[in-house]
This record gives sequence, structure tokens and C-alpha cells, in this order.
Amino acid sequence: MRPMRLDMAGFTVFRDETTVDFTDADFFALIGPTGSGKSTVLDAICFALYGMVPRWGGARGLANALAPSATEARVRLVFESGGARYVATRVVRRDGRGNVKTANAGLQLMPAGFDVTKLDTGLSPDDLGEVVAGTPAEMEQAVLEAVGLPYEQFTSCVVLPQGQFADFLHAKPATRQQILVNLLGLGVYEDVQKKATARAAQAEARLEAVDQVLAGLTGVDDEALAEVDARVDRMAELAAAVAEAVPELAAARVTAREAAAALTALDDELTVLTGVRAPGGVTAVARAVTAARAEAESAVTGVSLAEEREEKLRGELAGAGDESALRLLLRAYDDRDRLSDEADTVRAAVRTANDEHAAAVAALAAARGVAERAEAELEAAFRAHEEAKATDLAVSLRVHLHAGAACPVCEQPVAEVPAVPADSAVAAATAAGKAARAATKAAQATVQQRDAAARELERLLVQARARQEQLEARLAELDGQLSGEAEPAALRRELAEHARLRRALEEAATAVRAGRETARQARAGVDAAEERLRAAWRAFDSARDGLARFGPPATDRDDVAAAWATLTDWATSEADRRRADRAGRAAAVAAAESVADGVQRAIAAIFAAADVPVGDDPVHAATVAVERAEADRRRLHERREQAGALREQRAGHEREAQVARALAGHLRANNFERWLLAEALDLLVDGASGILRELSSGQYELVHDKGEFVVVDHHDAGLRRGVRTLSGGETFQASLALALALSEQLAGMSTTAASLESIVLDEGFGTLDAATLDTVAATLENLAARGDRMVGVVTHVPALAERIPVRFEVRKDARSARVERTGR
Repeated sequence: MRPMRLDMAGFTVFRDETTVDFTDADFFALIGPTGSGKSTVLDAICFALYGMVPRWGGARGLANALAPSATEARVRLVFESGGARYVATRVVRRDGRGNVKTANAGLQLMPAGFDVTKLDTGLSPDDLGEVVAGTPAEMEQAVLEAVGLPYEQFTSCVVLPQGQFADFLHAKPATRQQILVNLLGLGVYEDVQKKATARAAQAEARLEAVDQVLAGLTGVDDEALAEVDARVDRMAELAAAVAEAVPELAAARVTAREAAAALTALDDELTVLTGVRAPGGVTAVARAVTAARAEAESAVTGVSLAEEREEKLRGELAGAGDESALRLLLRAYDDRDRLSDEADTVRAAVRTANDEHAAAVAALAAARGVAERAEAELEAAFRAHEEAKATDLAVSLRVHLHAGAACPVCEQPVAEVPAVPADSAVAAATAAGKAARAATKAAQATVQQRDAAARELERLLVQARARQEQLEARLAELDGQLSGEAEPAALRRELAEHARLRRALEEAATAVRAGRETARQARAGVDAAEERLRAAWRAFDSARDGLARFGPPATDRDDVAAAWATLTDWATSEADRRRADRAGRAAAVAAAESVADGVQRAIAAIFAAADVPVGDDPVHAATVAVERAEADRRRLHERREQAGALREQRAGHEREAQVARALAGHLRANNFERWLLAEALDLLVDGASGILRELSSGQYELVHDKGEFVVVDHHDAGLRRGVRTLSGGETFQASLALALALSEQLAGMSTTAASLESIVLDEGFGTLDAATLDTVAATLENLAARGDRMVGVVTHVPALAERIPVRFEVRKDARSARVERTGR
């Protein structure tokens, strides 16, 4: 099926009338922003043919055909299929209740040479050609016969919409088998079987009629013929003699030609056999394979040993105990030692503080005693000062006092006036008082200092005792925690063993990685050497195939050098044997030519004896000589010929009936169709595998096992993976390879029915990297360049669109989408 023209109006985003002309678009792209309506163009093609669109979820999504607020949608598709041109039309309307139904659907076979541009002149439907289907119910079968594919297979092989690109890849074997049956037209064999059965019945009827005619034909037996032949025996002597001699002459000439041909063939065989030479370096190729395999095995063994060591070290490290717990225990030991030292220091400090505090208390008591004495001395000095003042006052009175006078104080007569001191006692008392006051202040200051010192020492002593209690409590806790645990030296040895095992494990892991890289390189070396070996075997097989007609000996397939040696030795031996036979064959040629000359002379003598000219053709001359003698038996021969013809007819009818019955019997079984499907799937997978290798830069190859597709990953030692394990990008590559292979292979595999005259892809180009996208673009260009099918893609990747000659740009505004052709 190849689309020629698509007309849309009111269809989804195409509210206004829109026409897409594919007439000369052998390789095109639908481009435009996301959501502009590119995929809707493909939806319209599917809808025109089948009334369904993959994205709508089947016929239930019919309402999706109408543009927003539109009441009618019209789609018309002109397409070619199998050399004929058709036009498919569908009209969808919304009734007053809001229900959407198909109002009209039809398929017409257009006249040969119809110009599709006339559709723009307003032709009526009657002008478009013969009506093949006029109702939606008739459309399904009519489109199936015209296109050759049902809807599900059309969307798997021709128009591959978004989300269904991988359907053929992931289809069940039975579904994929039915697709191939329709694509390859294998249903024709069921028709052949039916026709063969009918033909067998017809042949048997004709056989019965011939038997009835033969039963009524008499007088033509061998006895009647013998009577007629007896009358012409004498006339036939010449013909008999010539008939006997001519085959002998022909045989002699044949023998001569055969002898000459045998000599020529012998010379040709000698040329072929002497040309057998083993290519240089074959022995080295075999040795290289052996060496590479040994190196690869050694590398694999090294990896295994390294992995075993790594696993062993992991186990040892796991069994060495909890390193964190060991470190915590060792830290606890260190804390205990540190706290023990600190506790000793604190205890000494407590003792010292006790001593210093006791000394400070004693010093404070002594200072207080000194202060008390100083205060007593100050009190005494004060009293002395008061007394001195009283004395000085009395002395001042004494100056005016004389014996017998009345005392001015007590008014008693003074018997005797005491002597007046030379110095004042107040001055001495004042000096003593000042000295006592200074001593008192000094003593009080000392008391305050020593009291403050005693208080500070007491505070420090309280702190030291509290710290001592904390340390002793923590030490008791640590002693309880470390009770029964290993000693620090043992813990340090265990931690050192842990460190050693970790280093050894890291070294083992490094060795594993290095070994795996070495093994990978060794496998690559094996692959390269084996490829050279396979090339050597291919050269050997080619040489041996050239000698197949001579029956070369069997060779050892394990040693290419030995195989070449065996073949060359055999070829040399065969050439020697043929050289020995050549002289005999040359002599046989000469002898055969001599016999032919003798037979020629004998024939001439026969004609001379019968007095009949021999002419250039002895057989013709003998025939002319006996024609008159055979006139009497001609009628008999005619009747015999009639009987013979009837017998031949009978044999022919019998053979025809047998062949038709046998053919019907063979085609009645499923083996023939199953064999054809297996062959077709092999060809399809082989073609898709080649495309996939190109798309994946040699990484992937596609094979099938019992109908299931499997991908071989050559970057992972030939690992086989189910196609459902592939990533999105890998699935796209595999699906594209299958789609392209199906498109390429169908023309050669199909008997009739469907022909993939176009393929349109709407999937995943944006997920490809630049290199894969370039390969995909080149593959599509090559497919389009063949000219036997239309190739279309839906893409928003500029790098891909720029490489496609015809581009249909889809744009959309607030009202409607539109399509504009750009490029050539």
C-alpha cells in the first residue's frame, strides 16, 4: 500500500480542509513542534482505511475523530496497492444527542490513469470509479483484499505509530506467524489444495470416458499388425539394414565425440588439480589460535584465582571481628589509662590541697592571734594615752601648786608637790598608740589575706575531691566494661590484622580488575585469531568446493594446515593419475574415429548393393524407399495410433489424477506452510540482524529460537538476551531493523497478497545518539534510493529532517493545524 493523497476536514486538530499530496514523495518527513499534529496525519491514513486509530484504543474512540466543537469529520485517502489505485472515504458526524457515529464509509477502485489532481475540481463520488465497498461493514473485507493486511498487521508493518513500533518484535509467535501468512500470501496454498482436489475428480471422470472408448475399439492387436508386416518385410530389408547401421554410425561418432570430450575434460581436470596451493601462513594461523586460547584460559584461570583470593580475604575480614568494637575497646583502655593517671594526679592534688588548706587554716589562726594581740596592745596604748593625757593635765596643774595649798581638783591641802617631769608622757603614748594601730591594721590585713587564701584552697579542695569522685566512678565503669576483655596489645594486634586484611583485599580487588581486563583482551585476541582461522577455513572450503566433482577426501576439521596438506597431496596424486591416463584417452580418440570411418563405408556398401542412392541422409533415403511398401498397412497403423493416443490420454489422465490427489494430500497438511514460514522467518531475521549490526556498530545481532526473538550482545561475550530485556533505545534499534528488513525482504518472499510498498515510522528518533541517528538516516536513505517503496518518518529531530528531501511541515494555530510542503 502506497498513499498518494490525503484530504482531511474537521478531523481532530485539522479543523479546516487540509490536503497532503504524497504523489512524488518517495522519501519524506513529517516535521513540526510537539503537539502540532504530525502523528495525526498517520492517524488519518489508518482511520480512512480501517476506521480505527491506535492511539484511540480501537473503535470506541470514534469521538476523537471530531475537531473540538465540530459536528462532522471527513477523511479521504487515495492509495495504490498491487498496481491498482483506490480511494477510501470515511465521514463521522455528531447527532443531536451528542453521539458520534460513522455516517459514510466506502472504497472505490479508480480508473487506470486517473489524475488525482482532478479531486480539487469537485468531482462527485460517482466519478471516482467502481464501488468496491459502500458501507462500514463492507469496508473491512474490501480493505483487507485491497491492502492485503488487517488493521493490527498494517500498524505493525506499514504505518508504525507511536507506542506500537515494537509490536512485531514483541508479538507472540502465533501472532507473528499469522502476520507472515498474510504478508506472504501463503493462503494461496489452501486454494491450490482445493483446486487440486477438484482437478483430480475431473481427471478421474475423463479417465472413465477414455476406458469406455477403448473398449469399443477392436482389430488393432499385434497379430493383425504381424500379418501386414509380413507383406512388406522384403521392402523393409534395406531400411532394416540402414536402421541397423545408422545407430552404429551414430554410436561410433558419439564414442569419438565422447572420447575427445573425455580427453578435454581430463586436461581441464589437470588444470584445476595442479592449481591447488595452500595459502601462506596457514600453520601460523592455527598456532596463533592455540596460543590465544591458551592465553585466554590462563587469563580466566588468573581471574578465578584472584576472585577466590578476594572472596577468601572478604571471609577472613568478616571473620576477624568487628573493627569498630575493637577500636572502642582500645579507646576504653586508653581512657582508663589516661583517667587512672589523671586520678593519681588528682589524688596527689587533693593531698596537697589538704596540706595546704590545713597550713592556711593554721596560718589564719596564727594571724588571728597576732591580730588579737595587736588589738590588745592598741587598747593598752589607748589607755596609756588617756593616762598620759591625765598625767600631763596633772603636771600642768602642778606648776601652780605648792605644798600646803589646796588642790584645785580635790580641794585637799597638798602636803608635798610632786616633781614636774622633763618630758610629756602624751607624746610617748601617742607614738606607742600609732605603732599599735599600724600593727593592728597589718595583723587584720594578714588575717583577711590568709582567710581568702584558706577559702580559695578550700574551694580548690572541694573541686579536686569532686573530680576525684568523677574519675573514680568513670574508672570503675571502665573496669566493669573491660572486665574479661582482651588486653590492649592483643586488641592492637587484631586491629593490625584488620588493616593488613583490608590492604590485602584492596590488592586482591585490583588484581581481579586487572585480571578481568587481561581476560577481556585475551578473549579479543582469541576472537581475532579465530576469525583469521575461519578465514583460512573459508579459503580451504572454497578450494575444496572447487574440487567437489572429483570427490576430495575427508579432512580433519581441527587442523587447517593438515587439511590443506591432505588436500594438496590428494590433488597432486589425482593429477599424477590423470597424467598417466592421458595417453590411453588420446589413443581411444584415434580408435573411435577409425571405427566411425569404417561404419560410414559399410553403410555406403549397403546402399550400393540395393542400388539405391545414399544421399546425404541415409535414414531419409531408406525411409523414402519403404514408404510405398507401407501404404497397405497405413490404415491399420492409423487405427493403432488412435488406440495408442487413447492409451496415452488414459495414462495422462491417470497421471494427472494421481498428481492432483498427491498435491492435495501434501497441501492438506500443515508441514508445507510451516516450512515456508520457517524459511521466511529465517530470511527476515537474517536481514534484520544485518541491519541491527549496522545500527548498533556491531554490538547486537538478532536471532530467533522457536519463533521467539533473541538479541546476541557481542560486547558481553555473546550473551543472549530476550528482546523484552532491551532498553528503550535498544528496542527502537531492534524494531527498526525488523521493520526495514520486513520491508526489504517481502518482495522476494511473498507469493501474492500484501506488498509493503511503503513504510512510515513514528517513533523514538529523539532517543538516539548522533552516531546511531546517522546510521539510521543512512539506512533509510538507502531503502528509499532503491525506488521500490515509499519511506516516511515523523520526527522533530532537525539533524534527521535535514537529510530527507521532501518535508511536510505541520503547524498549528488557535483554530486549526495545516500542512505545508518544503524541500523538493
